[in-house]
Amino acid sequence: MKDTITREEAWALVQEYGSSDNHVRHMLAVEAAMRAYARRFGEDEELWGAIGLVHDFDYDRYPDDHPQTGGRILREKGYSDLIVNTVLSHGETGVPRDTLMAKTLHAVDELTGFLVAVTLVRPSKDIRDVKIKSVRKKWKDKAFAAAVNRAEIAAAAESLGVDLWEHVGVVLDAMKGVADVIGLDGRLASG
Repeated sequence: MKDTITREEAWALVQEYGSSDNHVRHMLAVEAAMRAYARRFGEDEELWGAIGLVHDFDYDRYPDDHPQTGGRILREKGYSDLIVNTVLSHGETGVPRDTLMAKTLHAVDELTGFLVAVTLVRPSKDIRDVKIKSVRKKWKDKAFAAAVNRAEIAAAAESLGVDLWEHVGVVLDAMKGVADVIGLDGRLASG
């Protein structure tokens, strides 16, 4: 039973299961946010980052059975219950979010998508230009990114014991640190 997953192993799964470019950028954003929280909580940054990277590896191939298929694949590859259950718990699978890592994955997952949306409506399309004030404004506009469940994000931050806007800041800063990797470094403004 493998009690850890390396970034290389996670990346190999992402590649093997053929995720779309947008989805890969999402998983890279979640990886960065998970690493930031691992540092904050004094946890294993490599493990948490790899979990963030691998959490959606099965989505593009098995969208109707995600993340259950991913959980089965990870289990077949010999990963421990901690790893499998953390990946399973980020979806609505009935697997409890009973570890700090699982709570964190759930808390950062949808928020990264909201922050991408906030970035893409900016003329610069550069996440490094996004301020908390801009995020707050878009957060209040229920028509903006209407599919994002703001109440769920707020509850997930609360389950971490982190104020919502502090949580937004942690994830935003993490994503700013990988702006070039996730394609939010302004390159989309010129095209």
